[in-house]
This record gives sequence, C-alpha cells and structure tokens, in this order.
Amino acid sequence: MAIDLAFRRRAVRKLTNAIGCYVLCDLDQVPLYVGQSVDGIRARVNRHLTSARSDIIANRQVDVWEIAWVWTYPLTRKEDISPLEEALFHEFHLKSALMNGKVPKHAPHPIAVPAAAQRIQVMADEEIREKKDPALRLPRQAEHYSQIVGHFLAVKNSKEIALAIGAHFQRLQKYHRELLGLAENIEGDAGDE
Repeated sequence: MAIDLAFRRRAVRKLTNAIGCYVLCDLDQVPLYVGQSVDGIRARVNRHLTSARSDIIANRQVDVWEIAWVWTYPLTRKEDISPLEEALFHEFHLKSALMNGKVPKHAPHPIAVPAAAQRIQVMADEEIREKKDPALRLPRQAEHYSQIVGHFLAVKNSKEIALAIGAHFQRLQKYHRELLGLAENIEGDAGDE
C-alpha cells in the first residue's frame, strides 16, 4: 500500500512549529527516534517524512514506511532542548531500542519526562492496519536492515551506525516472531503421513 500523502500532509499541518523535541513512533505507537529542532518541529518532522534530511544515513536510520505517529514536546528556550532530548532518549530507549544512532549523554541533573503536548497520527488507520501484516512488515524490515548494514560495511562503520543496526535487528527479530506466529499445522509437516 502506498502512503496516503494527503492524509499525511493534513496531519503534519497539525504539528506545532515551536522549537523543542519530537518522537517518531511506529505503527504500534512504539518510539523509533527522538529528535530536536531549533527551527520548528513541524518543519523538521516534515523533512523526516519526505526523506529530505541532508545526510544519507539519517534517511536510512528510520524507515518512513513505519512512521505512523509523532509526539511533540515544544519548548520556549533553546537551552532547554538538549536536556529534554537526553531525557526522552533515555526514557524510551530503555523500553525499545531507538534508531538515533547516537546516544545522548546522561544529563548531570536529569529532568522528568513530561507528557507529550501532541500525539498526532500521521498515517491513515487503513494504512496502519494493512502495514501491520507480518507478511509485509518483516520483508520491509529485512530490506531496511540490509541497506543499513550495507552502508556500514561499504561506507561508514561507525559506532553510531552500529547502534542503529542493533535497533533494526531487534525489530527484525520481533517481526520474525510475529510472522512465525501465523504458522499453521499442515498435514505431513511433522512426518504424520
């Protein structure tokens, strides 16, 4: 299924364009990536969703096909952005490995993670339902994993990319288990003839 671009454009327009942090979430509302923006959250998220990031690896870190939700954390002061990004990263990375590639340092005085100001669905319900099919999701994740590993081997074998590869591998394992859960007993499979 193709991305419903009209739905996505309408949804992105609902995002705040204040400075601050944002979290890109997958089809299951599991955080994939924590980012920050000093030029406006809406504009920054739109660059992610259109793969208009300036560096190739940033475009490979997160598969746009999976981004269904965006959570925003607007701020008024630029100096508050990095401490919030650090807190968000360490909060969500514990639950499910993030695709950031770079682990922010632990703040000397960590801040409490606030509730998201917005939780905007940027993918239509029908598209989410279809894409959750393990028969679609696993091959897509495998292809994405292969691309980032290829980049690591041929272009840049940095620790940051290695971290992103690890996060992708965890997702690949999860989708693999989900696909195998669809297996049925078929007469003759176990030697019962």
